[in-house]
Amino acid sequence: MAQTWQPTSGPTAGLVRRLLPPPALFGFLVLLVLVFSVSYAAGRSAGPVAPGMHVPGITEDGGTDTVDDDMGGMNHGSGH
Repeated sequence: MAQTWQPTSGPTAGLVRRLLPPPALFGFLVLLVLVFSVSYAAGRSAGPVAPGMHVPGITEDGGTDTVDDDMGGMNHGSGH
């Protein structure tokens, strides 16, 4: 007599099914990773948006700005 394989339906099979995420959630996570990967690749290939931007106080030649970063002429609390 030939024996056929049958999946176990005991307590371990139910535990495994409960621990694994539902297939729809797994598919959503895979799609999410794919979309972020494509977005990252597109951003890397496009390059920087504003290559000339720098932190205030630093010039393109590496020196510091001599212009005062304070917004002069702004009198706080005067109401005018």
